[in-house]
Amino acid sequence: MEQIVKQTLLFDFYGELLTQHQQRVYEDVVLNDCSYSEAAEEYQISRQGVHDLVKRCNRALEEYEAKLHLVEKFLSIREKIERIHILAEGKPEIQKISNEILEEL
Repeated sequence: MEQIVKQTLLFDFYGELLTQHQQRVYEDVVLNDCSYSEAAEEYQISRQGVHDLVKRCNRALEEYEAKLHLVEKFLSIREKIERIHILAEGKPEIQKISNEILEEL
């Protein structure tokens, strides 16, 4: 899985477990593509401080996933529903239901 997609999914599932400060910095650097320097200036911390914070957040998010497996389960369910959708070709009711489930995920 591409690293940015993985980081985004981990943040979506576990980001609320980070502190508000960690959430803001992580979101700016990883999701909004701000540089470490830009984030350092915005939050009045050193560039190294931003780098360390992002690294700690990545480690924490990975640890949450290792224990809870929510992203893994989500991806598995999504894949299975996509397969159901393909197998149900010509059966509009089943395709409709699988589409609804995919949208809810």
